[in-house]
Amino acid sequence: MKRKWIAGTLALLLIVAGGAVVYARGGLPFLSGSDQKAKTESKQTISYSETYIIFDTVVNMKLYGEHAKPSQLKDIKHILEGIDNELSRTLETSEIYKVNQAAGQQAVKVSQATFDVVKKALDYAVQTGGLYDPTIGPLVSLWNIGGEGAHVPSKPDLDKTVNLIGYKDVLMDPQELTIKLLRPGMALDLGGIGKGYAADQIAVYLKSQQVDSAIINLGGSSIIALGSKPGGKSWNIGLQDPDQTRGTALGNVLVKNKTVDASGVYERFFMENGVRYHHILDPRTGFPSRSGLKSVTIISDSATDADALSTAVFIMGLDEGMKFIEKQPGIEAFFITEDNRIFETSGLKDQIRFTNPDYTVETLG
Repeated sequence: MKRKWIAGTLALLLIVAGGAVVYARGGLPFLSGSDQKAKTESKQTISYSETYIIFDTVVNMKLYGEHAKPSQLKDIKHILEGIDNELSRTLETSEIYKVNQAAGQQAVKVSQATFDVVKKALDYAVQTGGLYDPTIGPLVSLWNIGGEGAHVPSKPDLDKTVNLIGYKDVLMDPQELTIKLLRPGMALDLGGIGKGYAADQIAVYLKSQQVDSAIINLGGSSIIALGSKPGGKSWNIGLQDPDQTRGTALGNVLVKNKTVDASGVYERFFMENGVRYHHILDPRTGFPSRSGLKSVTIISDSATDADALSTAVFIMGLDEGMKFIEKQPGIEAFFITEDNRIFETSGLKDQIRFTNPDYTVETLG
């Protein structure tokens, strides 16, 4: 099946050893082959890199250290292909595709991994009151944001599609490892969790190989920093201005063993009659979220958490989103409003260096 590369425009810059910058943003073609490289970052450090595709996103991998090997990049490719064949909504051979095709008819047996991911997605749905809802598939297909011919749907089509969303109508059988969507027309879409899950699985594999220094760059909008930089220093993650038209930096944050995941209105969108329609859809209204935010960036231990929660928290908006994140252990966030104000959760105080004068850091009163 033909895929398309959709660039993430709230890009993250990674400043690595030797002053090099790994930067993924905009304008990239579809990448189907591998680009395996090995080079010396310094006299002591060898690195290997490769590019893959998963969930319509370019994934750039870079491994460092004495335990890094070219064969691990091939293993990672197989891991990603396996996940795609389990979780893709559009790949006709995938387990999720088959679950969606059987909606309202019968339960479909899936692998333990697919079952666990869907169960995790439903847990997030409960936790966020349905603002993250893995049954949003029909709405994603209706809007087709990022695809050809994207336009504002008619009200009858929107009303009909919103009625198909409902995580409570997903029946899971842990004994039989089956999933059933109770109503015809329902569809799972794990795009809001699948990339993070894939990154976490890669991290588990690399740790089993004793690789303790690596970068997983998911399309520039999410970076997983495994361990520390060669030499033990923190990774320096640069934060790009969410308004891609400026092309300037927002600031930077030092992290070890963390995921930095950004969701924003400039990531994927189309314009119609002078109005911007972005890809973060509110399952309650059927329209792109109008929460007053320009972007949300999550910093967490788990890429799966960051992937799912960045969407839900964006829809929540500033006040509710801040309160929600403050209650989540191991998760921090900062919010950028449409009028260029930045608000940080308490655990990020003095952790991020914001350098862009177009933005002001404020305290939520």
